[in-house]
Amino acid sequence: MIYAKSDPVETLREHTDKAHEQLDLLKRAYGEKITQVVDVCKDNFWEIMHVCVEFHDVGKVFIPFQNVIREKVGREKLKTEFKNTIPHSYISPAVISFKKLNIEDEQLRKVIVQSIGYHHERDIIIDKELIELIEQVIENELNSNVEEIQKEIKLPIRKKMNAGYLKKLQNRISEKEEYYYSYVLVKGLLHRIDHSASAHEKIELDFDKNVGEYVEKFIMSNYNGLRDVQKFAKQNKDKNIILIASTGMGKTETALLWIDNHKAFFTLPLRVSINALFDRVSKTDEEGINYPYAGLLHSTSIDYLEENEYEGFYEIYDQSKLLSKKLTFSTIDQIFKFPFKYRGYEKIYATLAYSKVVIDEIQAYSPKIAAVLIKGIELLHKIGANFMIMTATMPSLYIDELKKRGIFDENLIMAQYNTEIVRHKISLINKCIYDDIDKIIEKAQDKKVLVIMNTVNGAVELFNMMTEKENNMDIYLLHSMFIQQHRTILESQIKDFAKESKSGLWITTQLVEASLDVDFDFLYTELSTLDSLFQRLGRCNRKGKKLIDESNILIYTQNVNGIGTIYDKDIFRNSLELLNEFVTNNPDGLIEEVKKVELVSELYSTKRLQNSKFLKEFTTALEILDHMDSYNLTSNEAQGILREIESYTVIPRDIYDEVVYGLISEYEELESQLNQAYRMKNKDIIDEIKNKRRLLKRKIIKNTVAVPTYKVKNNLTRINVNGLKDLFILEYKYEFKEKQLEKDKKQYTGRGILFGQELSQFI
Repeated sequence: MIYAKSDPVETLREHTDKAHEQLDLLKRAYGEKITQVVDVCKDNFWEIMHVCVEFHDVGKVFIPFQNVIREKVGREKLKTEFKNTIPHSYISPAVISFKKLNIEDEQLRKVIVQSIGYHHERDIIIDKELIELIEQVIENELNSNVEEIQKEIKLPIRKKMNAGYLKKLQNRISEKEEYYYSYVLVKGLLHRIDHSASAHEKIELDFDKNVGEYVEKFIMSNYNGLRDVQKFAKQNKDKNIILIASTGMGKTETALLWIDNHKAFFTLPLRVSINALFDRVSKTDEEGINYPYAGLLHSTSIDYLEENEYEGFYEIYDQSKLLSKKLTFSTIDQIFKFPFKYRGYEKIYATLAYSKVVIDEIQAYSPKIAAVLIKGIELLHKIGANFMIMTATMPSLYIDELKKRGIFDENLIMAQYNTEIVRHKISLINKCIYDDIDKIIEKAQDKKVLVIMNTVNGAVELFNMMTEKENNMDIYLLHSMFIQQHRTILESQIKDFAKESKSGLWITTQLVEASLDVDFDFLYTELSTLDSLFQRLGRCNRKGKKLIDESNILIYTQNVNGIGTIYDKDIFRNSLELLNEFVTNNPDGLIEEVKKVELVSELYSTKRLQNSKFLKEFTTALEILDHMDSYNLTSNEAQGILREIESYTVIPRDIYDEVVYGLISEYEELESQLNQAYRMKNKDIIDEIKNKRRLLKRKIIKNTVAVPTYKVKNNLTRINVNGLKDLFILEYKYEFKEKQLEKDKKQYTGRGILFGQELSQFI
C-alpha cells in the first residue's frame, strides 16, 4: 500500500481517483470554454491533463515520504538510507513512459514534466547535488519497486527509470516559448484539481446557475425594464468591454448581465464595497437579487460571512478560496497577483483564462496598482480571457496604455453612458475651509451637511474648532483612525442619519467617497484631485431629485491638507486649473456627468501628466512587470505588494487596558489547552479549542486599527503572544464616548486616536 494523505488517511490510488473525478467535473462544467483558449495542443489537451493527474503524486512512493505518513497513522517505518529532503513532485515524472503513451513532441513532454514537477512549488534548486541524489533514489528505490508502483498506476510506466527527465525540469517554460499558454493551463488546472481533491471539495460548483437570468428577473420585477446600458451589455456578452457610466445607472446589474452563464470574478477596491455587493446579489429580501451561488474572497471574508449569519459560512469561505464558486466577489490582492508571476501563479491565471473578469472603479487605485491591473488585462487578453473595465471616470492614460499593448482589437468595445440629470452646482471658494466654520454650522441648522477633509488630522482639527463654537447641534466625526468596532458603529450612524429627516453635520475624510452609500443636501469639501473630488460629489444629491437653486457643492482651494502626501502635487495643481477653467466658462456652476468624465480624462492624459510623480510611478511599475523574472516571489509576497502594506495593526492603550488585556489572557489559556490537546492527539478537542481561539481572536481584532507607519514613531509595544505577534499596543490616547440617549437609541461620538497626545510608557 502506498499512502498519499494522513488526515484523513488516503492511499495514492484513492487520492488519484479523487483527482480524476475533479478533472471530469471540470471538463463537464467548462470543457468547451477551456478548449477554446488552448492554443498549440488543442486536440489532445484533455489527454495531457489525464496523464498529469495520473502521475502527479507517484513520487510519494519515496520511502522517507511514506515514513512521515506511516508514523502519523501509527504504522512501522520502512528501512531507507535516504532522508525526506527531496520534494515528491520532483520524483513523480521519473516513472512516465512517454514512448508507451505515444507522446513524441519534446516540448509537450517538457510541459508535462514541469506541470507535475512543480505542482507543489518548492524553493529547492535542481543542482548537481540534487540530481545525483535523485539518481540514487531512482536506482535504489524506484527501479526495485516497479511492479508495486505499476499496481497503483492505471497508465503504463517505465520498466527501467533514470534521471534524464530532470533536464526538462531545470529551465522553466517562459512566455517566449510556443507552448507557454498551454503550460499555464495544464499546470494551473493541475494545481486546482489537486487542491480540490485534497480538500474533498468540488472544483466547480453550480455551473448551470446563470446569474444573468437572475438579474434580468430582478430588474423586470422591480423596474421598468432594462436600461440602455444594460441592453448594451446583454447584446455584447461575447465582447471585452470598457464601460464608462454615471453612478446610479445600474452598473452592477449591467456587469452581471454581461457575465451571463459564465464563471466570473468581480473586483472592487474596498472590502466594504465588496461585502455590500455580495449581500445585494446573495440575499433574498426585497433589495436582493436572490442568487445564492456567489463567493466572497478577501482578507476578512470569513469573519464577515459568520458575523452576518450566512448559512454554511465555512463552506462559502473554503469554496471561494478554492476558486470553485460560479461567481466570486473579490479584492484585487486575491486574484490579480498573477502579473507578478510568483511561484504557483498559474493556478489563478489558468482559472481566469476560462472566466469573465470585471474590474470596477479602476480609477480608484494608486498608479502602481493600476499598472498591475493594466498588465493583468494584457495577460488576460493574451490567453483569451474576457474582461470588463467598468468605471464612472476613466483616465485617458490607461486607455493609451491599453491601446499600446494591443488590447483594442475587433473583440473590444468601448462605450459611454451618462445620465442627463444634473445633480450638482459647484462653487470654488478661494479660501481655507477653516475660515468658513460659521457658514457651515449655519447651513447645518436646517440641512443635512457633509464636510469631507483630505486628512484625518484636518478632520479632527475642524471637529475641535466646530464643537468649541457650537454646543446646540449634533456634530459627528468619522475617519479611518477609529478601532474596527467603533468605526462600524459610526458608519451605521451616518447611514441612519442620511435616511432621516433631521438636519445636522458630519465631518469625514475620503473614506466616504466609495465605501458608504449616503446622500446629503450640501457638501463642503477641501479640493482634492478631480477623480477623488467627483466621487465625493456622489455623496450629495445622489439621485438628482433635490432642487439645486443654490450651490450644493462648495470646494475650498486654499491651505488644503494632504497635498504632496495623500494627493500628488502636480495632479492637484492641474485639477485646480481645470476646475477654474470650467467655472469661468460655466458661471452658473452646473456640472453635467459627461463633463466630469471629460475633465478626469483630460487630467490623466499623458500630456498633462508629463514629468509628474504619478506618471513616473505608473510607467516604472509597468517596466518592472514587463521584465520581471518568473518565480522569484511567493504568493504572500505578491499579495503584500498589491495591498501596499505600510502600516501597523494596533490597539490603543486605553482600549487594551479596558477590554483587550482580559481577552488576551483568555487567548493564552486556550493556547495552553491546545498544546495539551495536541499531546493527547484528541482531534475533537483540538477542533473545539481552535474554533474558540478563532472567535476570541476576532473579538481582539475588532479592537484594532491599521495605522500608517509614519504616524506611530516609537510609540509601540509588541503583543508577544503566539498568533497575535502582528499586533501592537499604541501609546496614544483614544476617544470614543456615548453622546446622548434619544428614544432609547444610543448615539456615539469621539475623535479616535489622538496622535498629538502620547501616553507615558513609564506610568
